[in-house]
Amino acid sequence: MSLRVGRPASTTPGTRTRGHGLQVDRFIGLYIWAAFIAVFGLWKPNEFLTTATLHNVASSQAVTALLAIAVLIPLAAGAYDLSAGATANFATVLTVWLQSDQGIPLAPAVLIAVVASAGIGALNGIAVVGLRVNSFIATLGMASIVAALQTIVIGSTQPYPPESTLWLQLTNTTVFGFQVIAIYLLVIAVVVWWLLTRMTAGRYIYAVGGNAEAARLAGVPVGRHVFLSLLLSSTIAGIGGVLYGSLYGPSLTYGGALLLPAFAAVFLGSVLLRGKFNVWGTVAAVYILATGVQGLQLVTSATWLSYMFNGVVLIAAVSFAMWRQKAASRQRAVAKAEQTRQETGDPPEATLYGSQPTS
Repeated sequence: MSLRVGRPASTTPGTRTRGHGLQVDRFIGLYIWAAFIAVFGLWKPNEFLTTATLHNVASSQAVTALLAIAVLIPLAAGAYDLSAGATANFATVLTVWLQSDQGIPLAPAVLIAVVASAGIGALNGIAVVGLRVNSFIATLGMASIVAALQTIVIGSTQPYPPESTLWLQLTNTTVFGFQVIAIYLLVIAVVVWWLLTRMTAGRYIYAVGGNAEAARLAGVPVGRHVFLSLLLSSTIAGIGGVLYGSLYGPSLTYGGALLLPAFAAVFLGSVLLRGKFNVWGTVAAVYILATGVQGLQLVTSATWLSYMFNGVVLIAAVSFAMWRQKAASRQRAVAKAEQTRQETGDPPEATLYGSQPTS
């Protein structure tokens, strides 16, 4: 009597191997983060392993994380928002200008800036959904328009920071040793996570990003959810811009510099959590990158490291995501071929390569 050893009935070819790899992929971000902390902690223990470094990284990266969450939402819907950096910059300068030059109190100035940012998102939505302009081109053009609008409204001279104590306390108040801007980030991250994973609108956004035509055939209003994603992106970017102004003061040109690390974090976050754009992977990626950059700067004091680091990570993350997508497609093809072979009783060669002539 012969004994046949096989895989469990619920397992198909490819999924068994993939299941073992899942555990490695699931925690790879934590491994990288732990490696950074261990290496730089041993290298520069008196400078790196301090509460001051922890608090500095937590607060200094909050705006970048907010911008990353902003661009994440359109990416989940299959669109790009390249105007997010310009929108944040415009919100910063507008809020400061309204307070210091126009004498408008803090709350109305912040509200005007956030509403103006939402208006930029609405214009992006009209261009992409209504006029059928590719989102990459539409939002890239909008970034240039917003920069011009900033100069028209405010001029080319950087406004003076407001003297209001409330303006400074907006981000510099501490909670358990952390600046409150880190708490704002956590709240917004929870809200966006809830929207994307627990609400119908979020599930539709993912459906549109996965396959817009299939979503349309299933009755999902594709245009409406692409519009919504761009509107939310600009609104969150505007909030990030307001907080940047309170944390660092006004700046006319910082927005573009934050766009690359924001996209790098989103794509790296998708790699960390199985190829899906997601909030917590994105936030973790921001701080993983920041930890690496902070450690390298302590070691070398080079100012160009963050640009190099973020650029390399963006290319590597997108490349790895594409490779994994192709690998998953091959696994599905093999699994489908195996299922067909089991149903028809053909040998593996007949299913995978076509029937072979018999002699």
